[in-house]
Amino acid sequence: MLNKLRGFSNSKLAMVVVGIIIIPFVFWGMGSVFSGGNTNNIAKINNETISTKDFINYINNSRLTNEVIKANIDKNILERILSDLISQKILDMEIKKLNVNLSEKSLVSKIKSNSNFFDDKNNFSRIKYEKFLLENNLSAPNFEARLKKQELKRNLFNYISGGIKSPYFLKNKYFISEQKKVEISYFDLDLVNNNTITPNEINIFIEENKEMLKEDYIDFSYAKITPKDLVEINEFNDEFFKKIDDIENSILNGSNINQIKNNYNLKVKNYNQYKSDNKSDEILKFIYSKRNDDKIQLVDKNEYFLLFEISKIDKILPNISEEGFLTQVKNNLILKKKYEFNKDLYKKIEDKEFNNNDFVKIAKNKNNIKNVTINNINDKEIFDEDSVKLIYSLPNKSFVLITGNNNKIFLANLKNIYTKDLVKNDPKTKEYQIKSNNKIINEINGSYDFSLNSKYKVRTFKETMDRVKNYFR
Repeated sequence: MLNKLRGFSNSKLAMVVVGIIIIPFVFWGMGSVFSGGNTNNIAKINNETISTKDFINYINNSRLTNEVIKANIDKNILERILSDLISQKILDMEIKKLNVNLSEKSLVSKIKSNSNFFDDKNNFSRIKYEKFLLENNLSAPNFEARLKKQELKRNLFNYISGGIKSPYFLKNKYFISEQKKVEISYFDLDLVNNNTITPNEINIFIEENKEMLKEDYIDFSYAKITPKDLVEINEFNDEFFKKIDDIENSILNGSNINQIKNNYNLKVKNYNQYKSDNKSDEILKFIYSKRNDDKIQLVDKNEYFLLFEISKIDKILPNISEEGFLTQVKNNLILKKKYEFNKDLYKKIEDKEFNNNDFVKIAKNKNNIKNVTINNINDKEIFDEDSVKLIYSLPNKSFVLITGNNNKIFLANLKNIYTKDLVKNDPKTKEYQIKSNNKIINEINGSYDFSLNSKYKVRTFKETMDRVKNYFR
């Protein structure tokens, strides 16, 4: 948590972004710890209070609109904002207690070294700086105060974890875990899955999945409305659009398509028990796609207006002889068989009831088995990123189900793992120095979280929060 805050305070974005973005410390539970309190304060940290005025000011500075807050008030948005404010307050208290400072000279240097304010010659531009302030409706003192807070936080994190230098063995550990070469045998499970479907299996599947397989069949009527239909010319003129407005008003007043047809002498087509398929024309496909929207609709289709009314929707199990339905059932059955086969395979591997003989037996044919060496954790030539990470987390001789970049599923066996140590002049030394440092810093930050948890007693007042909620409702 502290590491996330630290990372943000180190970024260029933190120097420029003016909104207050704080990731809360989760030192307390925001539900059961609500307690009755005084009327002017919404929270208390040790002996320091956070007033309702402080809280409202913080909400205003967050630039969240009243509409957003109102829409999410029952999703604890105000509690989360308060948590952010408490986090900010705790950081301020720590900065003050540890006497973490930032001189005016350093602050000016930070602003002038920000590339966002550079001109074409890479020099600080006062004009660009002032333009930024104007565009974000900020005064220079306000922006500089916020920037100073961000820098003080960054200095605090540097104070906590600064000077970290991980030992060689930790760098080497990370290097080996990511740069080792892993030799694996694998095969595509599609080559060995049973895709044979019998008539009896089809009948059983349909019987067991009747509701899932039912499809919508609709009764509807529609009319294409062109200027020729309404004003007897091919021009989209004011008279045409006035009549279109009248039709819209008729729909709003509850008229159905037959009443509109009679009033405007429209040509209406009727369909019963219709289900869209690939051979349907675009109008029919469109109406079918809108079957769950308003019953009657008037839609601008650029070259014409489409008026349609869906009068009935029936969920019906298609006949087995209906085109496409049998194929759908067979595909679902094949997917079900694959799922059950893979699930059983996964369980055997997890329960360590799977061995090399099983691997060869399932492959059926040795020609199905391929061998490949993965060069490092970033080698995604054959398998996707998550699968490679999974492989690199496993010990030698492991079996695993993985996926390829084409979404195929493979059964793999880790045959050999080849490692080498990080040498002094390796170009990756700096990369693994940073990774191992971050590991230590995260552990330090975890300890620091625990320390803050015991150092600062946080109370929030439910009655005050309820009054604030009522204000936004």
